[in-house]
Amino acid sequence: MAIPKYHEIYKEILIALSDGDIHSIDSVRNSVADQKGVTASERTILLDSGTRPVFDDRIGWARTYLKAAGLVDYPRRGFTRITEEGKSVLTANPTLIDNAFLRKYESFCEFNLREKPNASATMKSVINDTQDNTTPTERMGIAFAEINSSLGDEILSEIMSQSPRFFEILVVKLLVKMGYGGALGDNAGQVTPISGDDGIDGFIREDKLGFSNIYIQAKRWNIERTVNRPDIQAFVGAIANKAGKGLFITTASFSDGAKQCARENHVVLIDGNRLTTLMIEYGIGVSTTQTYEIKKLDSDFFTD
Repeated sequence: MAIPKYHEIYKEILIALSDGDIHSIDSVRNSVADQKGVTASERTILLDSGTRPVFDDRIGWARTYLKAAGLVDYPRRGFTRITEEGKSVLTANPTLIDNAFLRKYESFCEFNLREKPNASATMKSVINDTQDNTTPTERMGIAFAEINSSLGDEILSEIMSQSPRFFEILVVKLLVKMGYGGALGDNAGQVTPISGDDGIDGFIREDKLGFSNIYIQAKRWNIERTVNRPDIQAFVGAIANKAGKGLFITTASFSDGAKQCARENHVVLIDGNRLTTLMIEYGIGVSTTQTYEIKKLDSDFFTD
């Protein structure tokens, strides 16, 4: 029997989790393999890249998409649990749970388009189209964006399992990696003491010579939370008498009022999605597993 595609095992994953308990990824894999008749030999077949088994990869993506739709969640790293909505779906017992079914959930559709704010209308329709009518180049671009989107989700989950202090240190490391502080080395930036920080979690030198500081508010808040105007106003008050600029960075999101207040007071905002994008771009908390080179015809070579 062929190894089932990722969209062919959504229902089996929900069944594996139907008791409502927290299950390890291995437990889910074993249950789905039993339900779908995937043999031990088939489970050892690797992707063309040789990086991991095909079956494991498809289980991983199926979990990602079910989580995006809100049918499962990740209570802690490496574990999965069915949500109340997931239980409702199982109770309704639909004949087929596939990508078309998951598109009923707004969060699933948003997940597919996240990290692609500049995509054209054509590209967005391609992403949502049940027919694969894209060119290889378009498919590569879409796949790359989806992989990074899923990775961003994993990064946020991992950050939320760490301490607020860890997050503050992470933020300073990211800014140093982005080039702030220049050649100042260990003096490029620092995290303020846990007590008595007066609403400032750290600072980073803005330039190579260290003439001015960027003061940081780093909040590892629930990703479902919204940072509101009063939060930004409090930070603005904390840096009011300091010669420097303000950066408010969080795992959550910002309300329109918070964004307006930040513009009025020249404070830069970075939400959870932007944070993970920057971490991926600058290699903080991630590692490269494989690289593809896309080549094109060199017309000059064939010109006399």
